[in-house]
Amino acid sequence: SLVDKLLSEGYEITAGIRKTSSKKYLKDKRIKFVDLPYNNPSELKNFLHTENFSTIFHLAALTKAKKKSDFKKVNFGYTKALVDALQGLETKLIFFSSFAACGPGEEETFCACNVDDEAKPNTEYGITKLMAEEYLKSNFENFIILRPTGVYGARETDYFVYFKTINNHLEPYLGFTPQRLTFVHIDDLLEVCLLAMHSPLKGKTYFVSDGNLYLDTEFAKITKEVLCKWTIKLKFPLFIVSWISVVMESFGKITGKTFTLNKDKYNILKARNWNCNIDNLKQDLNFQPNTDLRKGVEKTIKWYKEENWLK
Repeated sequence: SLVDKLLSEGYEITAGIRKTSSKKYLKDKRIKFVDLPYNNPSELKNFLHTENFSTIFHLAALTKAKKKSDFKKVNFGYTKALVDALQGLETKLIFFSSFAACGPGEEETFCACNVDDEAKPNTEYGITKLMAEEYLKSNFENFIILRPTGVYGARETDYFVYFKTINNHLEPYLGFTPQRLTFVHIDDLLEVCLLAMHSPLKGKTYFVSDGNLYLDTEFAKITKEVLCKWTIKLKFPLFIVSWISVVMESFGKITGKTFTLNKDKYNILKARNWNCNIDNLKQDLNFQPNTDLRKGVEKTIKWYKEENWLK
């Protein structure tokens, strides 16, 4: 989606992908491709210094892994390699971190998380993204860190599972205390990317959301209304979900596969407060969200139906 946006703005694009990466949505002939040698510091440095990109958007990360060490290798180690290789260049680095690097908010007053709050990530993914943030802050100057919350929209597959579940007349809830949720539609996130790239500011960290807070029940209500579906509500105690996540993770280790539900995912699902403050994003980058949850769900489901993901 970012590549499409930048191409439409007239930029020359080099996409860093793996040899095994899908090019399903990267078919524009103007795109150059490179398999970045993160494991070869001198080769990586030579490439970056030869190309001397004006801006690099670093989105590469593992969100699930067979081994915990893989999170550190990719999310921290590869980011460190990139930062080290950029030394001496004026390239601007837009680093995609995550709300997970901060960890969920407290569950007494349910107040919003701020970027300068003490980070308490509760997943291996979040821990390694925070490690990458801290290394970047200590070893590079020309950067902006973006911490998107729940990203949804065309082509996205995780929230698609939820939309598909509602479409099948099932409305699942985990735990009995409502979750406080925040979202950002891909179109708004792409707008933030451009604002960050053009901004003279550097050394800044921002949460990215549509600026609103939603209950999980509200998310379900909007989705049902857009899909015009009735549902059966299902509430699962967290201890059952925890047990299933342990079983799935253990099974994954035995089979060598990764599953969507694991202990990391459970830690995200059990948290009740994913509220974040984007005031500094609005003030510094003049960001004005254009897509609230209802509008975003309408656009997203329209795309899924056009692509026959939903019927």
